[in-house]
Amino acid sequence: MAAAADPASPPAVRDVDIYADPTGALPVYRWRQAPKGLATRRQLRERRLRPGGQDPVAVIECRGGKRMAFLYEIAKAKPIRPMTFAKEVALDKAMAARQTCPKCSRRYYHCLPLRTLGSCLECYDGTPAAPDSYMRHSVGQLAAAA
Repeated sequence: MAAAADPASPPAVRDVDIYADPTGALPVYRWRQAPKGLATRRQLRERRLRPGGQDPVAVIECRGGKRMAFLYEIAKAKPIRPMTFAKEVALDKAMAARQTCPKCSRRYYHCLPLRTLGSCLECYDGTPAAPDSYMRHSVGQLAAAA
């Protein structure tokens, strides 16, 4: 038979935030009504900051509740990490895959519709490409390494 808890023992001490929402949900603010000192990821990025591992402290809703964004404390944000050459080369390789036509091997300055068309417009339907819309690098050369 299991012993019942001793009624004479003091209750267990729990760390409780008396100001926290009892449901555990984050506070929701409407568009342009968030308090000062909070920012979204994009707003942090404009200030050259990043959340730095902190959890979101609130949510902002816009477009009548159709869009939501997490809000972070600006005071706890950390500066963004500097771009290294290795990161730049890795990003350039990823962009090269999205900007290079698999048929004519031209690398354009914009991303190509490879999922829908499978190639650039010139290869797809003959629409001529403007000469200043693609790079004149040799095939396989990355823009970051140039």
